[in-house]
Amino acid sequence: MKPETAAQPASPSTQPACDVLVIGGGPAGSTVSTLLARRGHDVVLVEKDQHPRFHIGESLLPANLPLFDELGVGEQVRAIGMMKWGAEFESPWHAHQQAFTFAEAWNKEQPHAYQVRRSEFDEILLRNAERAGVRVFERCKLEQLDLEATPERAAATARHATLGALDFQPRFVIDASGRDTFLSNRFQIKHKNPRHSSLAVYGHFAGAQRNSGQTAGNITIFWFDHGWFWFIPLPDGITSVGMVAWPYFMKTRGSRSLEQFLHDGIAMAPKLAERLAGARLVNTVEATGNFSYTSERNHGRNYAMIGDAYAFIDPVFSSGVWLAMQGGVAAAEAVDTCLRQPSHGAAALRRFDKVMRHGPREFSWLIYRMTNPVMRDLLMAPRNPLRVKEALLSLLAGDIYGRTPIWGSLAVFKLIYYASSVARPRTALRAWRQRRFNIRSVDSTAGAA
Repeated sequence: MKPETAAQPASPSTQPACDVLVIGGGPAGSTVSTLLARRGHDVVLVEKDQHPRFHIGESLLPANLPLFDELGVGEQVRAIGMMKWGAEFESPWHAHQQAFTFAEAWNKEQPHAYQVRRSEFDEILLRNAERAGVRVFERCKLEQLDLEATPERAAATARHATLGALDFQPRFVIDASGRDTFLSNRFQIKHKNPRHSSLAVYGHFAGAQRNSGQTAGNITIFWFDHGWFWFIPLPDGITSVGMVAWPYFMKTRGSRSLEQFLHDGIAMAPKLAERLAGARLVNTVEATGNFSYTSERNHGRNYAMIGDAYAFIDPVFSSGVWLAMQGGVAAAEAVDTCLRQPSHGAAALRRFDKVMRHGPREFSWLIYRMTNPVMRDLLMAPRNPLRVKEALLSLLAGDIYGRTPIWGSLAVFKLIYYASSVARPRTALRAWRQRRFNIRSVDSTAGAA
């Protein structure tokens, strides 16, 4: 079947049955759709928006690159990307900047990644899915879903902007709806992360002061009293800047516009303010709340949830796209088994569950402690006993699913952190109390609106 185009979408009216229905056309949905279609499955993807569309999460990890080549989009991503050789940390509590380069990681074969405009990047992945034979329906929002319509198939109804109501009868459903969390909301199993809570306000700036030379594309993290900022250089002179803050701080916004609130926050990070002194906003400032959440489960007999549809963690280490796409790889393996060898489906889904939980768990330990003074001091003065720095950089590069033997050294790094905390009991206790205050539940809906 010839893939649809944006102008003339294919109609399922004569063939509502399909093997897999994928909800969402972001990196997770496009990845799993492509891989399943290449394995010979009839895949339908419904996406509520029309690509290209704006999205944050522009910073990629080195571990992404082999998967781009496997999907056949490596050259296209390289063409739109800005080279990212590492990450930098700016701290108001330290007199120096600290840079980390991916070339110093345990695995020296993945020394860089890319910064990309997500509108371009996501469209590359979605069109690649179309070329693989996926039936893609953009401007098409799923409205109804009965996972138990028959013993063999689910029943779904979507609303297309021009075709109207479309019915599908998939054998398996994959929720890649991102922060819409279609199934998680439907099952009422989505919960705020009890160990972390943050909100984000963000915009694109032209004319920001960047590094020169090879480090021009590095992401910079700026700590400030109420959270942290990202500074992501993009092609064509645009820089993505986002303020990730604790809920109580968002509550202080009051009647200020999001744009003014972002500017006021930037003023609290002097080194960031210096780099934006001559810059101007080129888009509308946006915000998102409930930044960290998880779902009680990620699969059932005939469904799976991947990417942000299952869980989202604080984006400080740019893990979102990588975790989403890796979830797509794991889901493709599991769903292919469920469809071809149903007797092995339960075991395949258990393996999928382990992959889905592994990534967020490994990143979260560090994320939960990112604003702790002890952790800040360790990151701003890194050492490499027993290769702990190399292991930490491998984690930051996303190298957590392969055979790179980083886990012993990461355990040593955790011991160093705990020992440093014990050696500074007053600082550790004060930080623990401050963190409990920071992540407490407050009504911050109005602040993020």
